Amino acid sequence: MLLKQILEVYEYIDKADANGNEIKKYMESYGGEDIEVKTIEGEKGSTDFIRIRIPGTRGKSKGMDAPTIGILGRLGGIGARPEIIGMVSDADGAVVALAVAAKILDMQRKGDYLPGDVVISTHICPDAPTQPHDPVPFMGSPVDMATVNKEEVDVELDAILSIDTTKGNRVINTKGFAISPTVKEGYILRTSEDLLDIMQITTGKLPYVFPITTQDITPYGNDIYHLNSILQPSTATNVPVVGVAITTEVAVPGCATGASSPYVLEEAARFSLEVAKAYGNGKCKFYDESEFQKIVEKYGHMHHIQTLGK
Repeated sequence: MLLKQILEVYEYIDKADANGNEIKKYMESYGGEDIEVKTIEGEKGSTDFIRIRIPGTRGKSKGMDAPTIGILGRLGGIGARPEIIGMVSDADGAVVALAVAAKILDMQRKGDYLPGDVVISTHICPDAPTQPHDPVPFMGSPVDMATVNKEEVDVELDAILSIDTTKGNRVINTKGFAISPTVKEGYILRTSEDLLDIMQITTGKLPYVFPITTQDITPYGNDIYHLNSILQPSTATNVPVVGVAITTEVAVPGCATGASSPYVLEEAARFSLEVAKAYGNGKCKFYDESEFQKIVEKYGHMHHIQTLGK
């Protein structure tokens, strides 16, 4: 269980002076060694990007062949000060990703090592702007999406889980979390059966899959409606990306406080951890490689969906 780590990360994040260096020290207390913190200035402020690399027993970091999974905590900001006091709902992705990092490091301290390397990335901004969105307001970001992707989507990754609050909509109406179909190179592929199996085991319930459209997998900045930014990593990589959406029964603004359930966050974190275990061990596929090749042969590449278009 990861409830301890969820609550610990929350304590570091829910304050006006939250920053990446404090999170780095927290990860180091669990034995983390390869941790990068970079402050990026944008038009609307600054934020601290943090990347935590955790080597596996058979990972690329050791010159071996176990695949590397990226776990990205996607968000605009963890707070919207001074307009709003406290941790906002939009921070959920960061909390979950950082809790997974802390748990994997703690497992290593106790003698349990994952086979593949795991790279966890997110950013810490306690005073991000807000922005209008239908049906409820979104959190904005002090930096643009291209910068976020550049800092978080690493070339060493073989698959990505993108964790993001996805409460500001009316198309997935359940309290908990849901996953997306796999997105790869401009294609929306079938939902991974392996991920559905893991979701059923970790939740003890039938899995929830949230609907996505072609609009959602195009880059921000093209003046087209997006559900949210959960699948923006897919615009910056050719590896498979799956969204892990923190959801609610009703539309909740990303800038709302008091809207984050520790039990829901723990469930999403536990799912992400189990995926990391299975993926690095070759027991979890995000997509069917042969079927994808057949699709490309029949219908061609869709790389233009990953661009801003004409």
